Amino acid sequence: MQTTTLSIPGRKKPYVMAHRGNNVLFPENTLAAFQQAFQDGADILETDLQISKDNHFICIHDGSIDRTTDGKGLVSDYSVEELKTFSAFYGREEFRSERIPLLSELAAILPTDVALALELKSDRFLEEKTCQQLIDLLTTTGIRERTFVISFSKERVLCVHRLAPDIPAGLISMSGFTPDPEMQIVGPFWPLLLLNPFYIRQVRKNNQIVCPLDPTPDKRLWIYSKMKVDEVLTDNPQKTCRLIRP
Repeated sequence: MQTTTLSIPGRKKPYVMAHRGNNVLFPENTLAAFQQAFQDGADILETDLQISKDNHFICIHDGSIDRTTDGKGLVSDYSVEELKTFSAFYGREEFRSERIPLLSELAAILPTDVALALELKSDRFLEEKTCQQLIDLLTTTGIRERTFVISFSKERVLCVHRLAPDIPAGLISMSGFTPDPEMQIVGPFWPLLLLNPFYIRQVRKNNQIVCPLDPTPDKRLWIYSKMKVDEVLTDNPQKTCRLIRP
């Protein structure tokens, strides 16, 4: 296992990871939500990746566009040009001008002191060609050194990590009482940390980074502080940042 410190210069742990941007104040996975997260002081931006019909990386959680846009159908059935005709307003009329972002568009606005977590949502990331395309994009846009990949699928992140060992791989898990030793980053569903009081000790022994899967963490920040977790996930980085850094 290759270890990583995932150190962000000028930032103090626990790092605040904005879940799909600030998805409380703005529609999730939109440029507006991302920009708000940066303003809030988030240390890491988390977004989801799907792939369009013409093989572009799209920042959207679901495999379909039904839930978050005014369109219907699968992301993979549309080209980027077609996807850009839909509003990513998530039913909030004041944000009707928002569109589904490309990863390249996000890379263009990502502050130099903010890291990026990419959740790989498609099984296309089991293909070496697709993973290499992602690696190449991260490299050419200058954000490779501060990007890591995460997923509920171990094989998706390992496909990227095997091709680019410098890009940390993270596994999100809803079950399991011990951290996966092959991962550099672990994201256990937060109750697992309470059920196994030795979980964090094993994480430290493995030289891993831990971020509880808990998008509404504010009531449990005192627990995470005692555990000394590395990152805190949140839907509302504005509120969480204020609580962590009063």
